[in-house]
Amino acid sequence: MAKRASPAKPGATGRKRASAKPKSKAAARKPARKAAKRSPSAPRSPGRRSSDLSAADALFKLLESPLVAELLAVGATAALAAIAESRFSRRKGDEGRTAKAAVKSAGKAAAAAIGRRLSNEVEEIRKASKKAK
Repeated sequence: MAKRASPAKPGATGRKRASAKPKSKAAARKPARKAAKRSPSAPRSPGRRSSDLSAADALFKLLESPLVAELLAVGATAALAAIAESRFSRRKGDEGRTAKAAVKSAGKAAAAAIGRRLSNEVEEIRKASKKAK
C-alpha cells in the first residue's frame, strides 16, 4: 500500500518565503547620510596634480614614438609574408594546412621579426654609448 503524502512542514523544503514589500516607497528609503566635512586647517593628502601624466597618457605617448611604429610595421610585414606563403603552398597542393596554422605561423613570424629588430636597436644603442665614453 502506498504511503500518503503528508503536508510539508514550513521549514522542511529549505525554501524561504519572500518577505513582504513595504506599501509605500517613503517607508523603504533610508535617510541620507551627510558627507564628513574636512576642517579648513587639515592639510590635503598628496594626490595627483592635473599636470601629472596618467598611465594612459604614457601609453599613448609610447605608441606615438617612431620606434614602436617601425616595430609594428616590421611585424605586420612579416605576418603578411607568412600568410602569403601559406596561401601559396596551399595552391601548390598542400591541403593539410588550415587557417589556424597560417595565423599561428604569421604570429610567430611577426614576433620573431619584432624581436630581431628590437635586439638590433638595443645593440646600436650600446655601440653608441660605448663610443660616447
